[in-house]
Amino acid sequence: MTMLDVDILRDEASIEPDPVHTGEVKKETQVIAIYGKGGSGKSFALSNLSYMMAQQGKRVLLIGCDPKSDTTSLLFGGKSCPTIIETSSKKKLAGEEVSIEDVCFQRDGVFAMELGGPEVGRGCGGRGIIHGFELLEKLGFHDWGFDYVLLDFLGDVVCGGFGLPIARDMCQKVIVVGSNDLQSLYVANNVCKAVEYFRKMGGNVGVAGMIINKDDGSGEAQAFAKAVDIPVLTAIPANDDIRKKSANYQIIGTPESEWASLFEELAINVAEAPPKQPTPLEQDGLLGLFSPDETGGNVQLIPATQADMRGGTYEEKPSLEVIYDEV
Repeated sequence: MTMLDVDILRDEASIEPDPVHTGEVKKETQVIAIYGKGGSGKSFALSNLSYMMAQQGKRVLLIGCDPKSDTTSLLFGGKSCPTIIETSSKKKLAGEEVSIEDVCFQRDGVFAMELGGPEVGRGCGGRGIIHGFELLEKLGFHDWGFDYVLLDFLGDVVCGGFGLPIARDMCQKVIVVGSNDLQSLYVANNVCKAVEYFRKMGGNVGVAGMIINKDDGSGEAQAFAKAVDIPVLTAIPANDDIRKKSANYQIIGTPESEWASLFEELAINVAEAPPKQPTPLEQDGLLGLFSPDETGGNVQLIPATQADMRGGTYEEKPSLEVIYDEV
């Protein structure tokens, strides 16, 4: 990496988000940001949810905001679509402007696109998200006529770009996706903390609820939702048929599927659930949802000494600090 690259990254990292909007949210379109740990099943849930919504006659736009650009892969049968970031770069080099036909694609009534992001080590993913939304605004984002805009965000990353919808009131509500495991609930709890923080600063975004994915019935995710005071919108079971179809890029959120009622219920709950102010947990509270055998919660913190650090004995040396007598 050259010094120029380093300077560019530092400049990007120093950019602060705009102040939180404090006015009333008046959009007719429901803009919903979905957050979750990588691998928690956000893209799976969103592809099937958006498909079911479209089958119910709703106009739905699905936007992938993950640098992996995999949100729409299930919707398009495993095919990847050109990302806004990549397409913008190519068009700029050619002296051309990006058009909506270059980046937005549709299947059975669902409109979908990917923001994309830089390759590993070649830029700030959060800054890429900000740049992507700037391009969307130029393409007319605020004038589009959709009933729902679903934003798929990676919840593991805490830099400003990924918190954009919450920080700038770009959405009305947030949905978290998690399973009965500590790491996905840790991410969900962090998202609730972000919502709480910006609400205190005058923001309007709230958490509408939680989608439990790969639910094995052990109950930790249900307990988490109850503890932070958000509803469970649906629980998608840990089922081998679902796993296989998802792995083969098959949509199961169709009216004729055996899983139709699950996604029909989810579509209704997502539409009707009001944004709430959650009560996020502290670390001990989060660990308390699990038994100590599962989390290592029975380990005690034993302070280390200077002798421990040196692997032997340690004698404290006299200080060279000059101490003056009080007058």
